[in-house]
Amino acid sequence: MISAYTGTQIREAEQHFIQASLGAGTGAVLMQRAAYGLANAVVRELASRGIRPYGASVAVLAGKGNNGGDGLFAAAMLAARGMRATAVLTAGEAHPGGLAALERAGGRTRALSDHNAGELAAETARADVVIDAVLGTGARGGLRGAPATLIGKLRTGAHGFVVACDIPSGVDADSGEAYDPVLPADLTVTFGGAKAGLFADPGADYSGRVQVIPIGIETELPPPALRRLESADLARLLPPPSRRSHKYSRGVLGVVAGSQQYPGAAVLACRGALSAGAGMVRYLGPPEPTQLVRQACPEVVCGPDSVADAHVQAWLVGSGIADGDDDQLRRVRDAVDTGLPVAADAGALPALPDALAPHVVLTPHAGELAHVLQRYGIDLGRQGVEGATLEAVRRAAERTGATVLLKGATTVVAAPSGPVFSQAEATPWMATAGSGDVLAGILGALLAQHSDEEERFAASGISPDQRWAAIGAMAASLHGRAGTLASAGGPVTAGAIANYLSEVMRTL
Repeated sequence: MISAYTGTQIREAEQHFIQASLGAGTGAVLMQRAAYGLANAVVRELASRGIRPYGASVAVLAGKGNNGGDGLFAAAMLAARGMRATAVLTAGEAHPGGLAALERAGGRTRALSDHNAGELAAETARADVVIDAVLGTGARGGLRGAPATLIGKLRTGAHGFVVACDIPSGVDADSGEAYDPVLPADLTVTFGGAKAGLFADPGADYSGRVQVIPIGIETELPPPALRRLESADLARLLPPPSRRSHKYSRGVLGVVAGSQQYPGAAVLACRGALSAGAGMVRYLGPPEPTQLVRQACPEVVCGPDSVADAHVQAWLVGSGIADGDDDQLRRVRDAVDTGLPVAADAGALPALPDALAPHVVLTPHAGELAHVLQRYGIDLGRQGVEGATLEAVRRAAERTGATVLLKGATTVVAAPSGPVFSQAEATPWMATAGSGDVLAGILGALLAQHSDEEERFAASGISPDQRWAAIGAMAASLHGRAGTLASAGGPVTAGAIANYLSEVMRTL
């Protein structure tokens, strides 16, 4: 499991480490460790691209703080290995020790100004490697003046591969908010622990691959602000059925989805649930989608008409339900009233009560989440949600009392308390009609199968109240993996995502 932290958490851990260590030079030791890791990451990246370090060129964009110091010391180490190193001092001054080390190693420096930003941008673009070390985790807001001009010109032209030092300049380490202009990194080398802003949109748009360099503070770190499940976590949390399992013990999911206007959503939701291992799926809906479900998924039990008469372990409600479909909306409200775990998608969201519980998992996209927040007097709009996904999903979970899964390029899932989960296994080709219906079916099936397994989640450090968010993250991860496998780099349909889901679960 990947754990990520806010910039404040990392800085406090560094201070605890320094105070607990002997000698006044501990802070310098941490900087040397960070720089050494950054320099080695650059060398490995060059090797992976078939470029010999000796004779290659590196340009470091160095701010005046510790982030700039990390970059300067790394550039000095690279110069000592035969690289031609240039430091562009974006603030006119720089970390004294880092600057002296670079000069001793034979590197050169250029001071950025309003008059030479274009010239230095052209010079920097010719380097084999560009290290972005302008702003660190303590920065608030983005670049201004000559540094903004420099980055803006670099971003619009060809340049060498970009390595961000700790975090891309202009990305908020805590929230992932991005303040234009930001130079997209091919690789972000971050120190002590991953930063939460690297694993949430829009920060993830600029981070590239993320590599964490241990620097010795790890034992001082608090519980993470964000988590990301990996393959081993999914394997641990998705146990296979036992020898004496039967369809009822494997989880029965009730599905209230589809309408006369969107009948296919019911089919896709049921297919997602079946492919995710539900022991049985019961479908409740209007005649036309019911007939489609019977034809496409003969395994699904259609009926009864009433939620109260359906014996299930969890509900999926809302996919493809249209405005004005009173019978389906009544079923939605009845399902929530059962107190069972509920995956609430799309058309169900406007029909939900204002006060919910963590076992109700909302699955909006950015526009739908903006409407949910508006009900509580928070007017962010779709752009506001997309520009600060971590903040938006946390506020929605706090206000509604529900677990909130915000769909997107990076899917983030927040419980009303505790860390946020973040998953990004999906391919952009999955942005297609019906994909969200399959995700809702996967989530519903996992809620029906795994909602009672508190001990299994506790063994992974996930509390009972937070397991609903973990189940949401599991669903997003499986969905993304299946879509990526189905796509193979090209267009994919929602039905194909469901088809490949069993293969993903088998390999896990």
